[in-house]
Amino acid sequence: MPQPNWTLVIHGGAGKLDREMLSADQDSGARAGLSRALDAGSAVLAGGGTALDAVEAAVRVLEDDPHFNSGRGAVFTHDGGI
Repeated sequence: MPQPNWTLVIHGGAGKLDREMLSADQDSGARAGLSRALDAGSAVLAGGGTALDAVEAAVRVLEDDPHFNSGRGAVFTHDGGI
C-alpha cells in the first residue's frame, strides 16, 4: 500500500497532565478518542478531501468525546466543572 503524501497531527489539549493523574479507563478512553479523531481526519484526506475538511472531521470527534473539553470553551476545574 503506498504511503500518503500528507501528515495529520492531532492533540488532546494543552497543559500539564501526568499519567498518574488518570485512571486506566480514562487513559484508554482518551487514547481511543484520539485514535477516532485521527481516523476521521485521515479518512477525509485519503479520500481526496481538503485539509480544512479533515481538521473539521477530527475536531468534531474530539468535541463529542467526553474525555476532552474541546468545544466547551473552558478547561475543567479540579472538581470537573467548566
